[in-house]
Amino acid sequence: MKNPIFVFAWLLLPAALFAATPEVIPLWANGAPGSESRRNEPELAKDYWVKNIQNPSVTVFLPPKEKATGAAVVIFPGGGHRELVFNAEGVQAAEYFNRLGVAAFAVKYRLAREPGSTLTLERDSRADARRAMRVVRSRAAEWGLDPRRIGVMGFSAGGEMVSFIVYGSPMDGDPNAADPIDRLTCRPDFQIVVYPGPVGVPEKVPANTPPAFFIASMEDESHAVVVLDLLNKFHAAGVPVEAHFYERGKHGFNMGLRSKLRSIHQWPDRMADWMADNSLLDPDPAHRAEN
Repeated sequence: MKNPIFVFAWLLLPAALFAATPEVIPLWANGAPGSESRRNEPELAKDYWVKNIQNPSVTVFLPPKEKATGAAVVIFPGGGHRELVFNAEGVQAAEYFNRLGVAAFAVKYRLAREPGSTLTLERDSRADARRAMRVVRSRAAEWGLDPRRIGVMGFSAGGEMVSFIVYGSPMDGDPNAADPIDRLTCRPDFQIVVYPGPVGVPEKVPANTPPAFFIASMEDESHAVVVLDLLNKFHAAGVPVEAHFYERGKHGFNMGLRSKLRSIHQWPDRMADWMADNSLLDPDPAHRAEN
């Protein structure tokens, strides 16, 4: 007979310990352009960061089928292009979206400012950002995603990755590309940007820019200024936008879980409100509210 104390203790273990390991999908089967020879190098991970990402990828987080809305978000963590804050700004963000019934895809992209790197933001980071969107779109049917509700999210340097997608031209794919994935559009249907950096922000916001939700702290002056600048440009372009500025919070408050400030701790709920108000969480697109 099994020890009853052991059985009871086993039943108390967190369900997360028995969850399937999330699928990790390389952005390119044979390695990223220019980094093919390094694709088998192991990543370096310690504490909160991941470094030495030579084989960029998306980690797949799907909500339970009974909760799935069909919406999806491709997430770019921050880290100054020197490291990735992958747990707090990738995994935790994905888990939050899953609770809303939203599929999430956390991206590990190459780091152009990592010491010793020969990569560039404009060439390599931009390529990773756009490829991640196309990879997710290429498997939308398999994952039960509504191709009209696939958005993007970026924190800090990840917000600059978002800029490489939404302000870059063209967003359409190349119909003559040998790789079918490269024939797809990389345009997201909405964007969520958290204390973004200035790289990639255009002089003028194009009229076809996806609707946006921005958030920043006024204590984080240099990043708040980026959002204020974008607000004026969105208004001039007539592109839908919502922004929240918090008095306190500084930089790098992630999903708010470690903050003692109630407003910062609850900021993701404002994002969820915005998504709901824009019918992004409606599981039946045919019945979306037109507000």
